[in-house]
Amino acid sequence: MSESILNALMQLFALIANTSQVSAKGKKIVEAFLRQHLTRRIANEYLDLFESYADFFNRDISAYSKYEEMGRETLIEYVQKVCHQIRKGLPQSDRIVVLIKLLEYVIEDNKITTLEKDVVDTVSKCFNIDETEANNIEYFIFHNDCEEIDPSFLLIIESHPKIREDILEGLWVEQNMPEWLEDSHKLYNESIAGRLTFLYIPSTGSFVMRYYGRTELYLDGKTITPGKAYIVEVGSIVKGPTVNSIYFSDLMSWLSKTKNRQKIVFAAENLDYTFRNSTNGIKNFSFSEESGQLIGIMGGSGVGKSTLLNLLTGKVKPKSGRVLINGHDIHIDKRTVEGIIGYVPQDDLLFEDLTVYQNLYYNAKLCFSNFTEFKVRQTVKRVLDDLDLWEIRDLRVGSPLNKMISGGQRKRLNFGLELMREPSILFVDEPTSGLSSSDSLMVMRLLKQQASNGRLVIVNIHQPSSKVFKLFDKLWVLDKGGYPIYQGNPVDAIVYFKTMSTQVNASESGCFQCGSINPDQILEIIEAKIVDEYGKQTNIRQKTPDEWNRLYNKNVQDQLKAKVHKDILPKNFFNIPNIEVQFKIFSIRNLLSKIGNKQYVLINLIEAPLLAFILAYFTKYTPGSEYILADNKNLPAYLFMSVVVSLFIGLTVSAEEIISDRKILERESFLNLSRFSYLNAKVFYLFALSALQMLMFVIIGNYVLEIHGLTFVFWLILFSTSCLANMMGLNISSGLNSIVSIYISIPFILVPQLLLSGTIVQFDNLHPSITKKVYVPLVGDIMSSRWAFEALAVEQFQNNQFEKLFFEQEMVMSESYFRTAFLIPRLQYKLEECNRWVDENRKSDQKFGSNLRIISNELKVLQKSTQLPPFDNIQMLNVSDFNEQISEETNGYLRYIKGHFTEISNNAGQKKDSIYSKLVDSLKTEGVFNLKKRNYNKALADWVLNTNEVTKFLETDSRIIQKHEPIFMLPDHPWGRAHFYAPMKFFNGQYVRTLWFNLAVIWLFSLMLFVTLQADVLRKLIDYFESIKLSRLLKKEIKKY
Repeated sequence: MSESILNALMQLFALIANTSQVSAKGKKIVEAFLRQHLTRRIANEYLDLFESYADFFNRDISAYSKYEEMGRETLIEYVQKVCHQIRKGLPQSDRIVVLIKLLEYVIEDNKITTLEKDVVDTVSKCFNIDETEANNIEYFIFHNDCEEIDPSFLLIIESHPKIREDILEGLWVEQNMPEWLEDSHKLYNESIAGRLTFLYIPSTGSFVMRYYGRTELYLDGKTITPGKAYIVEVGSIVKGPTVNSIYFSDLMSWLSKTKNRQKIVFAAENLDYTFRNSTNGIKNFSFSEESGQLIGIMGGSGVGKSTLLNLLTGKVKPKSGRVLINGHDIHIDKRTVEGIIGYVPQDDLLFEDLTVYQNLYYNAKLCFSNFTEFKVRQTVKRVLDDLDLWEIRDLRVGSPLNKMISGGQRKRLNFGLELMREPSILFVDEPTSGLSSSDSLMVMRLLKQQASNGRLVIVNIHQPSSKVFKLFDKLWVLDKGGYPIYQGNPVDAIVYFKTMSTQVNASESGCFQCGSINPDQILEIIEAKIVDEYGKQTNIRQKTPDEWNRLYNKNVQDQLKAKVHKDILPKNFFNIPNIEVQFKIFSIRNLLSKIGNKQYVLINLIEAPLLAFILAYFTKYTPGSEYILADNKNLPAYLFMSVVVSLFIGLTVSAEEIISDRKILERESFLNLSRFSYLNAKVFYLFALSALQMLMFVIIGNYVLEIHGLTFVFWLILFSTSCLANMMGLNISSGLNSIVSIYISIPFILVPQLLLSGTIVQFDNLHPSITKKVYVPLVGDIMSSRWAFEALAVEQFQNNQFEKLFFEQEMVMSESYFRTAFLIPRLQYKLEECNRWVDENRKSDQKFGSNLRIISNELKVLQKSTQLPPFDNIQMLNVSDFNEQISEETNGYLRYIKGHFTEISNNAGQKKDSIYSKLVDSLKTEGVFNLKKRNYNKALADWVLNTNEVTKFLETDSRIIQKHEPIFMLPDHPWGRAHFYAPMKFFNGQYVRTLWFNLAVIWLFSLMLFVTLQADVLRKLIDYFESIKLSRLLKKEIKKY
């Protein structure tokens, strides 16, 4: 307390004393109050000050004026003035103490005057003490009975009343009375001679206690004087030499039973769990606890505290044993216990770029689908008020490093996400980690308040302070290997471990004078090391975890009583929406989270157009003074780099999407929210972002390079490619366990896309083991860059404003030219070779059969792909049936089809000339020339026509493969496989335009990646291989020993 408050208190005490003259007993009450809060020296100083004020008021207010109305009003005004000064720095708990001391003061002469009563009432009103609460305290102090106090605030502990033996029926009723018929505000303790009465003070969560009897009792180590009032606070213990200890938690447990909140019994039976390839886990742990308690789990690092929480929350299934809530197994009756359990992990569950209000609001929307919008907002407001977060509701949460709100506020907001569901059982993992001592105490008091409201709160904590430690109603202690070694009252834990380690001061749990406790003693005793002959500590513990566990089983476990309770579960409002509504909520939440990060928005909006400008500007080759698209040698490079950019942007923008939400995802899976809806919301957002980015990229790039008429097609291809990259990024974001690993893995995705795209290294020039001369090799077919670049190149060449007018005729002319200039002459040459080998009687030559097979196959292909009449003797083109007559007929047929294709080529040439002439008539010669310059590109034509390749065809054992002008060559594989730059794909018996077929393949890849993402395949594979590796390492270590 500050000096000004103490001065004011002394004035108040002196004023009360002045109403009926100070006595020796009254002075003792003031002295006791001072001794409780101050050192002896300072207490004596303020006691002298009290006497000085008493003398002053006694002189200033005459004995006569005290009984006149004017004197009374003067005194009341003075009391009000002093009280207003006091309450500025006096917490509610201290105000209650002051009121009790005043009441004891005025009743010390066993009577109370009207003026004294008025002064006391004035003090309680000025202190803003609830009227009912003040009346209860007043009656409790002034009377030995408690008849006029509401029984719901009152608890009486006394020895069991005697029953007359002659009333057998009454005795039977007494012994068989149902629990709900028993006196709810009375408990019986045979070891107490007399009566303990406790009055609950709701505003402070504490009790006022008075004792009537002869038994020697102590409150927190200090002797209890019969008839005197004492404050029983969190962590307090009433004990005596022959009396069973009464803990504050016992009082709160009674209080929770008197409330309407339904009782919860949380129990575990022989819980056992071990990690794979390890002996660590949880060993044979059992307990049974009721609602209304705050339970702490203590132990050193790695003893299994978090594992125990995972078992109790149902996230991990035990190897043996059961976890029960009101008799319902949480691993079997999952739907039944849904919403009963709440879990707050150690890490943040917050969206950093949303405000405090938005974090709670969207959480409420996901938890209460049956609430109206008004009720949702009302629920959020209630939580904000309860957690004292209303003033910062519009602040962005920020990251732990870039803080917008304090660490304590972050913790409270994390609690709010769970508390708004009002779970009956709340688990909290390390709630005080990273917080200051004051914030830690505030957070733990919040959890204690939740326990006081009837919840069962179980907290995993490492190094609690004395004040935090006293807040716990029960303590569980674990040792290495997951061995349970203590269950019981926290303060008694210190005594227990001191006793088990045979320490001299075993009965002392804390400081007698200040009441502080050192919880670190527990771990120090547990992990105490043996000292060697040189006085140095060894690494060997005095008691192993197994030894501590045996002591636990002997002294603690056997004393625990299982609370058998089979009952319905409490009703809760938790009700998750359907997957469509979840998708909508996830989408809005995700969008707002992104918009909240201005830097993120700026980079994603600038990145694509800036890269497009840089790429287009540096590839805008101008051989002369005027830029002409037709002469730009870098257009193929621009198209290829556009694909690379779309892949890169798509990967980077999605790489952190899921891993940044990993902790939140764990919680949402704990709530049984739909992963499908969550992923769809992510995909929808990323696809929309990719659509915008690629639109800006194409508009800027095409504008700079003056590419006309293909904006939509370019956008569609690059958008599809970016979407596929989004799916790749989401998969690695879900599968890998760190952001560093994700960004290291991106080159492993991009480099193969560059190498196997068919541009940097031609497919025919790859390693022979993976190259297939007829079609693009399989490694190329699984690369999205191959499909995207081919679609861009083919569309740019085939469907530009100039070439699309002549493409059909040029394709016919190219096909006919290849057949008449290369294919048919080659077949004739092979036929001549066969004739020569027949004359030389060399039919057994392997090449003879190969030549006939090639001739036969090529004729079949020609007949199938054209309207040629069939060759009747095609079946005779084999080693056994071939002769001179077959040779002459085959040669005649080849001359015929050569003339046929020459005629087709001439007809196509005439049609092309006709189209050109009409074009000249409408645009003039210069207009046609300009049309070609603005749309046709020579460099790209060289790529797709393969003009730089000297070899026009390749031979295999059975086919002649065309390499001449692939853009004009139709493939024949029935399932869409084709050579690079094919204008169309043959699929399911019909030709499909390359643009649509390639896009279909890209979207098929995206769909497959979405399936793997939904099933989390990558993560499962990584976990599987890691477990195999760990198992092998463990076997090697075992063999060493």
